[in-house]
Amino acid sequence: MNQALPLFLQKLGYPIGFKPDYQSLGAILKSCAVTANTKLGKSLHTHIIKLGHASCHLVSKALLNMYAKSHALDDSRKLFDQIPSRDSITWNIMLSGFALYRNHDAEVMRLFHEMHIAFDPKPSSVTIAIVLPVCARSGALNLGKCVHCYVMKYGLVSNTLVGNALVSLYAKSGNVYEDAYHVFKEIPEKDVVSWNAMIAGFSENNCVDKAFDTFRWMLEGPTTPNNATIANILPVCGLLEESVGYHFGREIHCHVLRRAELVADLSVVNALVRFYTRIGRMGEAESVFQRMRVRDLVSWNTIISGYTSNSEWLKALELFHELISVGRVELDSVTLLGILPACANLCHFLLGKQIHGYVIRHPQLNEDTSVGNAFLCFYAKCGDIEAAFRAFSSICSRDLISWNSMLHAFADRNLQSPFFELLHRMLEESIKPDSVTILAIIQFCASLSRVDKVKEAHGVSIKSGFLLGDGTPTLGNAVIDAYAKCGDMEYASKIFETSSGKRNVVTCNSIISGYVRSGSTNDAHRIFHYMPERDLTTWNLMIRAYAKNDCPSQALSLFHELKDYGMKPDALTLMSLLPICAQMASVQFLRQCHGYAVRACFKDVHLNAALIDVYSKCGNIDSAYKLFQSTHRKDVVIFTAMVGGYAMHGKGEEALGVFSHMLELGEKPDHVTITAVLSACSHTGLINEGLKIFDSIEKMQGIKPTKEQYACMVDLLARGGRTKDAYSLATEMPFEANASVWGSLLGACRAHHQVQMGRDAANKLFEIETGDIGNYVVLSNLFAADNQWDGVLGIRRLMRTRDLKKPVGCSWIEVEKSKNVFMAGDYSHPERSIIYSTLSILDQQIKEPFPLLLA
Repeated sequence: MNQALPLFLQKLGYPIGFKPDYQSLGAILKSCAVTANTKLGKSLHTHIIKLGHASCHLVSKALLNMYAKSHALDDSRKLFDQIPSRDSITWNIMLSGFALYRNHDAEVMRLFHEMHIAFDPKPSSVTIAIVLPVCARSGALNLGKCVHCYVMKYGLVSNTLVGNALVSLYAKSGNVYEDAYHVFKEIPEKDVVSWNAMIAGFSENNCVDKAFDTFRWMLEGPTTPNNATIANILPVCGLLEESVGYHFGREIHCHVLRRAELVADLSVVNALVRFYTRIGRMGEAESVFQRMRVRDLVSWNTIISGYTSNSEWLKALELFHELISVGRVELDSVTLLGILPACANLCHFLLGKQIHGYVIRHPQLNEDTSVGNAFLCFYAKCGDIEAAFRAFSSICSRDLISWNSMLHAFADRNLQSPFFELLHRMLEESIKPDSVTILAIIQFCASLSRVDKVKEAHGVSIKSGFLLGDGTPTLGNAVIDAYAKCGDMEYASKIFETSSGKRNVVTCNSIISGYVRSGSTNDAHRIFHYMPERDLTTWNLMIRAYAKNDCPSQALSLFHELKDYGMKPDALTLMSLLPICAQMASVQFLRQCHGYAVRACFKDVHLNAALIDVYSKCGNIDSAYKLFQSTHRKDVVIFTAMVGGYAMHGKGEEALGVFSHMLELGEKPDHVTITAVLSACSHTGLINEGLKIFDSIEKMQGIKPTKEQYACMVDLLARGGRTKDAYSLATEMPFEANASVWGSLLGACRAHHQVQMGRDAANKLFEIETGDIGNYVVLSNLFAADNQWDGVLGIRRLMRTRDLKKPVGCSWIEVEKSKNVFMAGDYSHPERSIIYSTLSILDQQIKEPFPLLLA
């Protein structure tokens, strides 16, 4: 055909002796239709009129087809109106021309109606096959059903072409079981298109098992699967349970290898690569990809996106560079959507910006909303929130994903003002929020403890019906969690009670978490007891609840119950158990937890930090330091735990050594680290060192001292005897001094006999904290040490007036894996006779004079 066109044009230049017949003109017009050469087609139309061939049915149909296929629909309509007697082929040409373009769906249906009421000719099976896909893509199911009625009335129901179109119509409309499958079964002579339509219908409607059953049924018959069958069934295998899907996918792969035409088909091989990437078998995916003789952009996009979706970012970048080096393909939006998440997760800022430059130079990509959204997410994940907002602002046609992505970016950076400004702008532009928007608002407001805003968002979600349409109650769970985090357990409980029909494990975990946070262990246990299904998060929450509320035996009982249910504890489980080790001062139990963490190969830095902290609290500072040394990747949490451990044990020099090592490695300390090291200096009298660190907080670290750090400095100066400096600092600090500050100063005044200053500190302290009996005892002892007995009597009178009683003293020790508890005035211990006898001997030895050692 390509050779016929120039030859014909050459002969047109020599008209003498050359008279093209109808067949020649029809063939050339067909060539014009294929190449969409309307200009040449119109010239030929003029020439045909001059030759007097316009009345020929063959030529007029060829002209009509040329105009219809070349998108010259106005010309085709004019010509169509000039044809006096139209047969079904003429109507079908016209219908197919308009059916090529989605924006002419209404015209297709109008033409079909016009043909239908004309009675002659009657719509044929081809007509129906043209019209039904238009009904499907425009969502006109009722119109499609009317066409189906026509099909049944005129006996076209047994036609395979019509049956295939009806199957696709009903499948695309979601009626895959009731209508599509019924029509499919009624097709007497199913061809490969029939089977493909049914398999694709089940697949698109997530009827995975039924799609696979239909494929098996197909294999039992005479119809051989073609390239479309393989491309349809492989995604179904990817949705099956992993081992089952992999097994069947491998079998289909073997079937492909036995048929040369399938091996050579690019769509089949691309489907194989996509199948292996979907189930995470990237080795097999790349093996198929590397053996491809011919690759198109779909092939590259599939393998790059596969590595990205399987979190193999470096491999995705490697293949992207290989694609660029090929240099024969233009990148499309799918390529960019595949590679940008890899750049974001690797924080490869330079490559991301280079890709952005490429997009700006290609207007078609630059105008793509999905690409703009991908750049927004890339910059946000790389931490450049300003660049993310510029990317958002430059999106030509922002969709709801754009707004939601930008709101999430502001929320992740805890930028309160920009978040609410963007939200107001979104509403001003009449962009209607969806459940994702409401979810982002609720979670962000919960993090700010803005219960008023949570209630507003909750109200919007109720009015919009998002909670009713929440099939999996994600939004409902978020609302419960938000109220719980804001401390409004009354609202959280009400919503939980009203959601009884739509609860899942996450719903129960959200309310349990709220109860745990508010200290309502009994309420948490009530929900836990009636849960039909529990996950590891549920158990971890309850273990933490009991550990937090000094119920170690219940926490341990739940831990053993968890293991009896066949669940494996994770790092969070151990972190929930560690406070129990500290409460019991049980090094034995702590070592068991540590041993489990080592055997389970937990690499959680926060778990290591917690272990270091609890080893320190249990008095085993050497084990804490060994664990600190063996942690290869130390972050600020690990360093803080070790500094705090040394501070607890009064090892100020060692704490300063760890802190200095941290600074040498370039690790920036946070407020907790600074507070820990100042506490270490305070407990060991390192005044100058503490003052130096305190002065460096704002100058070198760029952070302002907190109230806790000022309290540490007051304590440091007071313990070191510089009570006047401590008092000045307490009265001049930029915060209102709390009970901790005045308590430290009062204790120092007692140690250094500063009675008047102690009285002033006590007065301040009693204004803030009236119920701590320890403060009254310290002041009473201060008066007694200075022989001010009237003051002692006054304090004791005040204690009686306020009904303050000293709590019973308690101590415990673990001996041979058994916990021994001692209360003041309690004589119930079974070994009390031996204990008191030993204590008496020790007391006597202390009172005896120490013998001088002779040289």
